[in-house]
Amino acid sequence: MTRSAPLRLGVLLSGTGRTLDHLLAESRAGRLPVEIVGVIASRADVRGFARAREERLPAAILRSRDFDSPASYGAAIAAQLREWRVELAAMAGFLKLWTIPADFAGRVMNVHPALLPAFGGKGMHGERVHAAVIASGVKLSGCTVHFADDAYDSGPIILQRSVPVRFEETPQSLAERVFAVERTAYPEAIALFAAGRLEIVGRRVRILP
Repeated sequence: MTRSAPLRLGVLLSGTGRTLDHLLAESRAGRLPVEIVGVIASRADVRGFARAREERLPAAILRSRDFDSPASYGAAIAAQLREWRVELAAMAGFLKLWTIPADFAGRVMNVHPALLPAFGGKGMHGERVHAAVIASGVKLSGCTVHFADDAYDSGPIILQRSVPVRFEETPQSLAERVFAVERTAYPEAIALFAAGRLEIVGRRVRILP
């Protein structure tokens, strides 16, 4: 599928916004056919929200504690995404659980810093993931890009990239090497979506030619 305009991308974040920075850079370099049309932050006091404001991107703060359930939280998030006419929402370190309304099913992506389904679930984010990986003794870790659903780190897997886990590894060193592969895998998955090359079949994702 050839698009006549860039994919309208919304970004959801809860932290530093490093992934937002990278997606902006990839878009501006012409390597990623997207326009970031809005940013939702789960907190006001995070660098990612400040970066969105610096870049003069439309930005909103939606705190889960202000809603009585993941469903009502999801409804508010989706309403904001619709206002911006978002075609794909990219969760970029967004740590809050939200129920994805039907019209956004298959239109929300997440990247997780491990090889799902291992080392995922509630509370498994940031250095906690890498510490658990090292403690387990596994020899490979990496990242997983997947379509999000209504559970933590669930949904059909799109791409995975691996890195070796070294014996002398620390959570910090592993985090940096995993983030390096996230920087290529996440834009690749978004570009595949923009090109209409992703098909969800049950719990699996087919990458079309």
